Amino acid sequence: MPMPSSSSLLSAIRRLLASLALSPPPAAAAAMPPSSPEPEEEGMGRSDAGGGGGGEGGGGGGGRALSYGEAEYWDARYVEEGGAPYDWYQRYAALRPFVRRFAPPESRVLMIGCGSALMSEDMVDDGYTEIMNIDISSVVIEIMRKKHFNIPQLQYMQMDARDMSIFSDESFDCAIDKGTLDSLMCGVGAPLSAAQMVLEVERLLKPGGIFMLITYGDPSVRVPHLNQSGCNWKIVLYILPRPGFKGKTKRSVLDPVPMTESGVLQDGFVPEDPDSHYIYVCKKLQGSTGTSSPTIHHVDTQDTAE
Repeated sequence: MPMPSSSSLLSAIRRLLASLALSPPPAAAAAMPPSSPEPEEEGMGRSDAGGGGGGEGGGGGGGRALSYGEAEYWDARYVEEGGAPYDWYQRYAALRPFVRRFAPPESRVLMIGCGSALMSEDMVDDGYTEIMNIDISSVVIEIMRKKHFNIPQLQYMQMDARDMSIFSDESFDCAIDKGTLDSLMCGVGAPLSAAQMVLEVERLLKPGGIFMLITYGDPSVRVPHLNQSGCNWKIVLYILPRPGFKGKTKRSVLDPVPMTESGVLQDGFVPEDPDSHYIYVCKKLQGSTGTSSPTIHHVDTQDTAE
């Protein structure tokens, strides 16, 4: 796909924002991203980009390359896509059994990296009453505000998930992320970015609150970030085949996947779908465990209550 110049990109951004009655943001010397956001093409597959230097989105017009952790990349992407709805990884219908099990409809939900996904809208249709949607892209936030201006259950705010200081401590019952942490792990300074985001989520959740992380990262590359110093989670792992998987599965998706005491998959465990999504249901506990003592559990009776 030809890469537009920074001047043509700026013109496109101005046209889109003019239709939304906004002032244009600073110019972004960014390449236009692929038009079909498949996770594999984004460098957001099962292998972890923890080195911090990969996962760049490319550069156009002689400008520097932008990574997936930068607002300019996503602003450019949403301009090119025109705000067309797209749900990364999984739609709400597939995630509903997990969301309903661990976060009742009266929960105050934080949707991290909402993008143009339909998930929050679908959750409102399913009875959820308060969802705060945040995204690093001011372009997509204004698109979604305009689209859902008449749905009071949905709120939108432009924000970097690594710094959510505008919110007070322990102000949410549930936080959901499908793809944002993976995106940060493909960007510059990945380990620090991941640590900042997880710590912010932990700060914002009420005791007993749920962080639901949907990711391509297996426990060997995600549990260390979840169980960093300052966090204390009760973690239950599930595995969900990707949409469209045609193979047969031997276990129910609602069966927890056992992990070792050190927070990795047990020897010999192989998902039927090699491109499965890992769902970490992390319940906030009191105190701090630190990186050396991950808190790995199966669900208990209270956890499984509908």
